[in-house]
Amino acid sequence: MFEWLSDNRGLIAAFLVLLALVSFVSSIVIGRKQSAIREKDEVFGDPERNKRGWYWAVCGVSALFLVWFYYSWGTARAFFPQAANELCQVAKLDEALSPINASLPATSRYYKSTTLVARNSEQLDALQIPTGSFSASEQPTAEALFDKVHRLLALQSDPQKLGPEARADLTAVADGLSALAQDLRNRDMSGLSPSAEALAQPSWGTTHIEIPLLPETARGVLFDEISAKATELAKSFSKIRNHPPEAELLIAEIRADIDGLKASAAPSAEQAEPRADFLKSFERIFKRLDDGTIFPAAALNGVEQSIADLEQASSKAQGGLTWLKATVFPGGSIVKSRTLCTEQGTGRWLPKPTDVVAQLAQLANPNLDAGGGFKGTTLLWWKWLPIADVVAFFVPDWIADIMPGEYARNNESGQVIPNFKDHVLALAQGDIYLGSIPMLDGHIWDSLFRVLVALVLGVVLGVPLGIMMGVSRFFKSFFDPLIELYRPVPPLAWAPLILTIFGIQDDGKIFLLFMVAFAIMVISARTGASGTQLSKIRASHSLGASVGQILRHVILPNAMPEILTGIRIAIGVCWGTLVAAEMLAGTTGVGFIENVARTVSDYELIWVTILIMGVLGLVFDMCMRWVIHKTIPWRGKG
Repeated sequence: MFEWLSDNRGLIAAFLVLLALVSFVSSIVIGRKQSAIREKDEVFGDPERNKRGWYWAVCGVSALFLVWFYYSWGTARAFFPQAANELCQVAKLDEALSPINASLPATSRYYKSTTLVARNSEQLDALQIPTGSFSASEQPTAEALFDKVHRLLALQSDPQKLGPEARADLTAVADGLSALAQDLRNRDMSGLSPSAEALAQPSWGTTHIEIPLLPETARGVLFDEISAKATELAKSFSKIRNHPPEAELLIAEIRADIDGLKASAAPSAEQAEPRADFLKSFERIFKRLDDGTIFPAAALNGVEQSIADLEQASSKAQGGLTWLKATVFPGGSIVKSRTLCTEQGTGRWLPKPTDVVAQLAQLANPNLDAGGGFKGTTLLWWKWLPIADVVAFFVPDWIADIMPGEYARNNESGQVIPNFKDHVLALAQGDIYLGSIPMLDGHIWDSLFRVLVALVLGVVLGVPLGIMMGVSRFFKSFFDPLIELYRPVPPLAWAPLILTIFGIQDDGKIFLLFMVAFAIMVISARTGASGTQLSKIRASHSLGASVGQILRHVILPNAMPEILTGIRIAIGVCWGTLVAAEMLAGTTGVGFIENVARTVSDYELIWVTILIMGVLGLVFDMCMRWVIHKTIPWRGKG
């Protein structure tokens, strides 16, 4: 069943896109009707006005999914599954022509020859002969090199000096390109059909190969054949060299002068290195000219016109594909590189929703032998947890050390008989079997466990301290500098130090999260406690309330909104900090998965981790909303 769903992602995506579109339109219609009905009963600012707006939630989620499908090219794959393969064949033609286009102002503003002339001339003008590096007899030769190279540049740039062989080769390439353009215009595609091997290729995006390489349509076969011929023309173009007869003589003369200067020694040992550097730099410029890749701009006019003609013919042969590329393939294009056709732009770094779900389903598979989980650990499952491990987590080893007596020793019979102190140590280290209990397991649970433990510790210790800082001058003056000293420091600044002290186990991550949650809860509780109305406190005193009763029945209820809001904030900050800590050091957790995915540029896996974090954050926040609704129902109704 799962394999069928995976192989038919496009069909499923088409259904989801239509469902999201219907939901989007329907929610807007319902929302407008409901707003018209309640318009006279509600006033702006009324908290009740924000309730019962499920249709706008549906509208937002539907809009998000529609945008995601569109910019990830999920819509294109759902409704135009053959378009990517045809664009792949067009990309083959673009790749085949890239060596020729690189010499023309097609991909840049200048001819490649123009750029080379400007760069070599600029480097020649900046190059200076080191003073004293050449003898009196060598100095004129060194100075003449500059004039000779400038003359060489002029010879290679002069259309009248272009050799007959190079001229004939450029004409042949231009004629070949024109023939390809004519073939694209006049070729009857009805006689073209894809091969059996091409039709047997997996569908777009169902394997690690993004887009099938072999042409699957008649139009694709045409472009595939044209690109093969264009590749041969591009190879011929790359072999053309501009070596006029006068330039050949000048090149031989320059080479002889450089070799002669290199063979001679410098006038002094101090001038040896500057002399060698000068000759090396000059020879580097000369070799670029010796390659013969500089052509007169006018000599490439025929090739440039043929390329433009071929591009027009290609655009016409693409037909409706050009419209599809502009509308349903936003933010990028399909590129052919070596033996692969890949999605570029948003289609590459924004995976399709169905692909993300498929990746998530594979990770969620608890069968590790079948490829489920990640790095030998399930995503979220359960296991039998020894009770002794739980006890060992809470019981420190030093409990056994403070027990009276000594640890067991080997006796004269070569035996070690454990005593009471040894049994306590074994209990603290989890070496005693106390049975097992079912417990959640996996990367998600490891992250949740770290956040929950740190959050509980932060609330239990931070809220009482914050309340005392809000009502006591001593607590506020004593602890405020300590809290404010480390609170502004970003959690990631503490991470390397804490992870170095505690190691990569859970202790370090939990302590780091505790520091984050503790500061937030202290500030929230202090703000809530110090914001209690003085009239309520004086009224309590007048009624004979004790300090404890005032704290419990007046100050704590007044601080609850701030405390619960602080918990909501702490959850989000702890979750973000945890992921960063797991990326720095760890072998399990959602952050660990994302870190591995980042190193191998697995965008689907990265988005899976983002989706997991987002869903868990939403669940946490919804739970806190329910707690706030039940705990402080009076908020906003005073």
